[in-house]
Amino acid sequence: MISSVDEGRWRIVLGAVMVQLALGGVYAWSVFTPELHDLGWSRTDTQLVFSAASVCIATSMLFAGALLERLGPKRLVYIGGSVLSLGYLVCGLSGTTTFLPVFLLIGITGGIGIGLGYIVPLVVAMCWFPERKGTITGIVVAGFGFGVMFWVKLAGSWGGLLERVGISATFTIYGLMIITLVFIGGRLLRMPERKGTGSRTSAPEDSVGRLEMLSCPQFYLVFLSFTFCAAAGLMAVGLMKLYPMEVLMAEGMDKAAASMVTGTAMAVFFSLANGLGRISWGTVSDKLGRKASVMLLAASQGGWFLIFPFLAGNEFTLYLGATLIGFNFGGNFSLFPTLTADLFGARTVGNNYPVMNLAFGLGGILGPTFGGYMGDMGNFPLAFTVCGVLCITGALFVAMVRVGESAFSVNPAVKTHGDNR
Repeated sequence: MISSVDEGRWRIVLGAVMVQLALGGVYAWSVFTPELHDLGWSRTDTQLVFSAASVCIATSMLFAGALLERLGPKRLVYIGGSVLSLGYLVCGLSGTTTFLPVFLLIGITGGIGIGLGYIVPLVVAMCWFPERKGTITGIVVAGFGFGVMFWVKLAGSWGGLLERVGISATFTIYGLMIITLVFIGGRLLRMPERKGTGSRTSAPEDSVGRLEMLSCPQFYLVFLSFTFCAAAGLMAVGLMKLYPMEVLMAEGMDKAAASMVTGTAMAVFFSLANGLGRISWGTVSDKLGRKASVMLLAASQGGWFLIFPFLAGNEFTLYLGATLIGFNFGGNFSLFPTLTADLFGARTVGNNYPVMNLAFGLGGILGPTFGGYMGDMGNFPLAFTVCGVLCITGALFVAMVRVGESAFSVNPAVKTHGDNR
C-alpha cells in the first residue's frame, strides 16, 4: 500500500518529468535543419544555433543553484520556462527565418531559459529520493529525453506542423506548449524539509562547495570524460537527420522517403532509446556503481560512433545505430549528476553539478560545430570516428577515478558546511 508520503514524493516526480519534457524541446532542433538548409543556411549555421543553446544551458545553470535557494523551485522553473517560451514565441510571431534572429532567440535566449530551469527538477527529485539517486534521476531526466520524440514528431509526421503551417507558426506553437507544461509541472515542485533543522540553507557533513570541488583531481577526470561524451552525443543530435538523409539519397532513395526515414530514426528510435537509457543507466548505476557504469557507457558509445558511418546508409541499420547512440547518450544525464552527488554531496549538487555541466557546454561548442564543419568539407564519417575515439578516451579518464575517494579524502580540510558559491 502506498503511503501518503510516497504518494507525495511521486507527485513531485510527475511535476519534475513534465518540466523536463517541456525543456527537452531543444533537442527538436534537428527537425528544422533540412528546412533551414533549403532556405540557404549552411550546415555550419544550423549547428551553431544548437551549439549556442548548449553553451547557454551550461553557463546559465551556474546561477541556478543560488537562485534555487533564493527563489524556491516553483518560481525558478517558471522563470526558466518563460524565458525559453519567449524565445520561441518572438521568433515565431516575428516570422523571421534568417540566421542571426534565430540564433539569438532560440540558441541564446532559449538556452538560457533551459539552463535556469533544468537543474531544479533534478535537485528536488534527488533530495526526495536519497536512497535511489540513480534511478530517480534517470526517471526525471527521461522526460527531457522523451521530449525528443514528442517535439520532433509534433513538427513532423504526428502533428505535421512544418508541412501544414511552416517554420514560424511551429515555433509559436512550441512556445505556447512549453509555457503550459512548465506552469502545470512547476506547481507540483517543492523541496523537502531537512530533518533536525529549520533551515534550507545548511548542508550536511558530507557535502562540499564549488571551490573545494575544484581543488579535487577527481573533478577534472570526470569533467573531461563528460566533455568528450557530450561533444559526441550533441554532434549526433544535430546530425542524426541531416547526415543519414544525405547518405540515403546518395544510395538512391528519394528526398521525401529519406526525410521520413531519418525523421523516424531521430524522433522514435533515438528519442525512445534516449529516454529509456536515462532510466536504465541510472538504475544500473545504483547496483553496478557509478564509476563502472560511466566507463561502460563511454566505451560502448565510442564503439557505436566508430561503426555508425557503416550503418547510416540503410534504413534498418540506421534505426539500430540511432537506438544504440541514443540509449548511451541519454545515460550521461543520469550518471554524471549522480556521480557528482556521490563525490561531493547530494545537498550541494545544485551548486556543484552546474560547474560539472560546463562540460556539456564545452561539448556543445566542440561537437556540433566540428560536425557541421566536417559536413561542409564533405567528410561526416571522419567526424563520427573522431568522436568515437574521444568517448573511449573518456572511459579511460574515469578509470583513473579512485572508488570512494572524494574531495573529503583528498584533503579533509576542505570539508565545509556551506555552499561556497
